[in-house]
Amino acid sequence: MKGSLILFDQLKGREAAARVLNGVLDDLLIDPPSDRIRPGAIYRAKAGRPMKGQGGMILETPDGSLFLRQGKNIAQGDTVFAQVSTYAERGKAAPAALKILFKSRYCMLTPGAAGRNISKAIRDEERRVELQEIIHGIELAEGMGLVLRTAAEDADDADVVADLESVAELAVQIMSEPRGGAPEKLLEGPSASEIALRDWPTPDGFDQDPGSFTRHGVDDMIDALRSPETPLSEGSIVVEGTRALVAVDVNSGGNTSMAAGLNTNVAALRALPRALRLRGLGGQIVVDPAPLPKRDRRRVEDAAKAAFRQDGIETNFVGWTPLGHMEFLRKRERLPLKETLP
Repeated sequence: MKGSLILFDQLKGREAAARVLNGVLDDLLIDPPSDRIRPGAIYRAKAGRPMKGQGGMILETPDGSLFLRQGKNIAQGDTVFAQVSTYAERGKAAPAALKILFKSRYCMLTPGAAGRNISKAIRDEERRVELQEIIHGIELAEGMGLVLRTAAEDADDADVVADLESVAELAVQIMSEPRGGAPEKLLEGPSASEIALRDWPTPDGFDQDPGSFTRHGVDDMIDALRSPETPLSEGSIVVEGTRALVAVDVNSGGNTSMAAGLNTNVAALRALPRALRLRGLGGQIVVDPAPLPKRDRRRVEDAAKAAFRQDGIETNFVGWTPLGHMEFLRKRERLPLKETLP
């Protein structure tokens, strides 16, 4: 099938969403097991013990412990509002932040960081003027900031206004909760379908009837992800997650030409973001490239940076190791596929 299609179904009894682009699985979201705290969840949490030597602090919630990296000016026993920022390795406290963010398809609201802005990716000056009028017509609570996301550029004005008003109402409701009291979950983190509708581009079609994954061959595409190998036009990449890091091996196959190393590495780095997000992998990423002269490293770096910029999950290129490996640091926005679908 040509074009894009978003499918909603269930896997292992949990909600799942898939994005298929030109007949190929491009993205996959699966709700975590019930004992996992979802990123985006907001809690009224109680400050527990400080983590000496790390500058952080453990926060207590009804669903388990959170780790606050910056615990300055917070005393043990204090009550704070905290938002889960990402997943943690099983057995560890989920990272959290005191800066709360309310995110929807068209906007982000930031309590305590006032200001009304529009995404820099929206460059049409006429549209920016129209959006400026919209955001300045929205009533916000004191100290509340607003940023319009890129999706607002092509959206209907009425849809943007309705979205802004809905998120603003939710933000006021949550932030007006009493600061004191017992630890409590104030807002659940978004589900797989909610994230898909919020962050994925508008598709050419939807299928949300039961069995959609089977009808469109997504079940088979997911089964193929259990193999660590992703074929390229020439060669392949092998992506394997370990407890410490994600190892990526680039193979040029049987091509022994002078340009084989460069071409394969560029293709591999362009394919890597998709291979990582489909498998839910993040943290430290170490890439062992195909043989590559140092003079060609910049071209491979540029290809990697361009690919990760379009990926949507924060990923930073750290540098080259003395052994010639590439290192990246990627936010753990998802659980590994092997945990969501054991």
